[in-house]
Formats: sequence, C-alpha cells, structure tokens
Amino acid sequence: MTLSIHKNILKTTLIVIYISVTLLVIFGLSAVFTYLNTGADRNLMLHNKIHETVHYQPKITWDISHVEGREITQTALQNIEKDYLNAWYVKQVAFEKNTQKGLKDYYTKSALETILKSIKANTDNHISIKGTSLDHHPSIDFFSEDGQLIVITDENIKEYKRIYKNETLLLETTEVNTYQFLLLLEDGFWRIRQILKIEPTKKADLQTTATSVSQQIKGINYYPQDSPWDMFGNDFDKKVINQDFNIIQKAGLNTIRIFIQYEDFGKSEVKPEKLEKLTSVLNLAQKNHLKVIITLFDFYGDYQVLDWTLNNQHATKIINHCKEHPALFAWDIKNEPNLDFESRGKEKVLAWLKQMIYRVKTIDKKHPVTIGWSNTKSATNLKDMVDFVSFHYYENLDQLEKAYLQLKKEIPNKEIVLGEYGLSSYRGIWNPFGNSEENQAEYHQKFQEIASKNKIPFVSWTLYDFKKIPKEVVGQLPWRKYNQKHFGFINQAGERKASFQYISKP
Repeated sequence: MTLSIHKNILKTTLIVIYISVTLLVIFGLSAVFTYLNTGADRNLMLHNKIHETVHYQPKITWDISHVEGREITQTALQNIEKDYLNAWYVKQVAFEKNTQKGLKDYYTKSALETILKSIKANTDNHISIKGTSLDHHPSIDFFSEDGQLIVITDENIKEYKRIYKNETLLLETTEVNTYQFLLLLEDGFWRIRQILKIEPTKKADLQTTATSVSQQIKGINYYPQDSPWDMFGNDFDKKVINQDFNIIQKAGLNTIRIFIQYEDFGKSEVKPEKLEKLTSVLNLAQKNHLKVIITLFDFYGDYQVLDWTLNNQHATKIINHCKEHPALFAWDIKNEPNLDFESRGKEKVLAWLKQMIYRVKTIDKKHPVTIGWSNTKSATNLKDMVDFVSFHYYENLDQLEKAYLQLKKEIPNKEIVLGEYGLSSYRGIWNPFGNSEENQAEYHQKFQEIASKNKIPFVSWTLYDFKKIPKEVVGQLPWRKYNQKHFGFINQAGERKASFQYISKP
C-alpha cells in the first residue's frame, strides 16, 4: 500500500516536471521569436526613442495641388510628414551632440555619408551646432506609381543655428533656406536619399510691426486667494473670480494680469479643459469691464533650441484660442526672464524671446506684446521688438521717479508700464522688524502720488494676502514664504487693509 502511494507521488512529480519544462521551452521559443521580429517594430529601432513627433513640432503647411504621378492620400501624407520631420529632428540632435544615433533610421547610405563627414569634421574641430527649423512649406513634386519614391521641395524653411567651438558661442544666425528632397520607402518608413539646396541662404527677417497701446493701464496682478499660482487647477471657481473682478473694477482699476503655466496647460499638447477655464476668465473680465494681460510660459525656464517647436505649438494654440476675445489686451511673453540670464545664459534666453515675440506677433497682429522684466536695468533688452516696455520695481520707492524718467529717456518712443510693485505687510517671528499694514498704506499712497505726477501706467502686486505659497515661487525658507504672503490689499480674513484706499489713483 505504501509502495503504491510512493509510485503515484513519483508519477505525479514526473508529470509536473514534464509539463513545467514544456512550458519553459514554449515560452523561451516565443521570446526568441519576438526578439527576432523586433526589427519590424519601428519605435524600437530608433536609437533616440522618438515616438511620433512629440519632440519636434514645427509649423508645417503642405501643398499637394501639383503632384505628378500617383495621387497621394491623407494617410500617406501623414506617414511622410512624420518621417520627414523625424529626419530633421535626428539630424539636429546629431549635429548638437556629434553622434550618429538615429540617423540610419531616416537617411539612406548615400545621404548619410555627407552628414557623417560633417559630423566628423565638427568633432575634430570641437564644434557643435544647436539648431532647429521653425517653419516648413513643403510641396510634393512627384510621387511614384508604386508608392516607393517621392520628391519634395520645401521652400523658405526658417532655420535657427547656434554654433559653438569648445563650448564657446561663435555664431548665432536665423536663416531662410529652400531644399529639394528625394525620399525612398524602405522597411515601412521613409528615408531621405538625397538633399539639394536649390536657393542661396537668406537672413531671416524677425522684424515685426508695432501695435499701439489703446488704453491707460491701471491694473493689478491677479490670483484667487485660495489658489495662488494654481488659478486654473481643481479649485477653479467662476463665482469667486467674478466677485474678485467686481471688487477690482469698483476700486477704479481697468486691467488684470494673469499667468499661464507651461506645464500646467499641457506643454505643446494644450489641454482643452484649461482653455475652457481661460475663456471663462476672459468672459468674466469682459462682464466686469476689465482688460486682460495674459502672461505666457510661467514656470518655464529651459530655452533649449530643440524645444522651440514645442514652445511655439503651445503659444500658437493658446493665442489662436484667445486672440479674438474682446477682453484680451496684451500678451506678456514671459515673467522676469532676466532672472534666468545667469543660470541659462543671456544669449540663449534673448534668442528664445526674439523668436517667440516673432511667433506671437505672426499669429496675432492686433494685440500688443511685452516682456515682464524684473528691473529697469534689463528693460532695455529687445525694446525695439516689443510694443510696450514692462518692468517690475520692488526697490526703494524714493528712487522710482528717477529710474522711470531715465528709462523714458532711453526708450522715448514706447509706452513704459510698471508691471509689478508692492510692499509686504508681514511683521512677525520670521521678520520682527518688517513693515506693518500702516507702512504698506503709506507706501501705496506715496506710489500713487509718483504715478499721478509722472503718468505711470501701473499693475500692482496683488489683490490678496495668500494663505499658502508654493515652494516653486520663493523656495522653502519660511521668512521668504511669510513675506510673500502679505503683499495684498485684502488680508487673509477677507478684510480690506489700510492700503486698499490707495489701490488706484485718488
């Protein structure tokens, strides 16, 4: 009996082992088969892990009205565009990093030879090129009957290049070029076989026409009290915003300045729900007879050339959505970008601002454009490109009139707006010798006297004392956070402070 039981256990064990080994063999063969077929998976082939064109989205306008050969479908055009733009992107990465990665996926052997020679020469001479293309206008000249070959002429491509030697900037240029491309369909996607420049390089014209400032600005920077720096988040409340706008309008102000955070709004893939909330804010401003300055790219600070097309997509979608709204007054490209001069490089920041001003004014020719510089020293940068100059002032009020008049002397032909100013009324454990609410009221009374005498357009900071300040604004240090909480004309309990009587000109 016992022997029989042992035999059955042994048989069962052998059967289990046999089944397990069989399953392992099957799974092993399946894994090998999958590995051998990964060459057909296009995303795995790309050394730079490019998925679609999420890293690179220049403005592209196709002309397929004069195609010789086979008729091109919309699906075929989408596939061509995807591979064509990826070819541009991997080449730009290759020249920036002097690498071959990704090139074989988008260039045939003959086209690749020329590119690799250039990369080798750059490597030998310690040169790198950071570049991007911002606008493409390709037309399809020929599409073969078998669907395997296509000829494209891309006219007036706007290209930006920054050339470095030993990490020192040698040249910064914006060019307009026209090329003809021959592409072949291989392994399911399009590779560039031949590149021919068919027109000489021209310097790009980034000049824009001026837009007049149509009103005397008397305004305030605005965030709801319970959601500062998160105005379009989960706590968005139209009733609260309407009440606040009513307070602002009745106080004698006519303008608000608001902020669009780049990541919060979805970067290049702008979120529809955020645009809906932005429209609601504009509607409420119009209802309360207020004009709106929209500040773009808040909390953005990269400025990398390869990101410019994504930044442009972000701006394009927001501007197209808002540009016809009657409450819109102006576009502020970036809040205090000069604070990034040291960490990011002044030339890099200014180059980004130049092309962004051009992009915004190309999309919206009606509304003025400015930049919110953090001081008077930086406010002369790009003065000829903006429609009005905006600076912020948190220094000694006794020097404001002198600083403003000096700026007017340096920039005599543009409106100059004081875009932020104010005084914290925090006096407590983290700053026992700080200013009181009475000091704050005296400050605003004195400011209004200076502003009235010199006809200074102004946008104060800010309507409310805040209960919380995100660490991204002033960091974690408590004395900085507590100071930032108390710039408002209305305290945390919703009561008007002594300074409220001087929120506008008397």
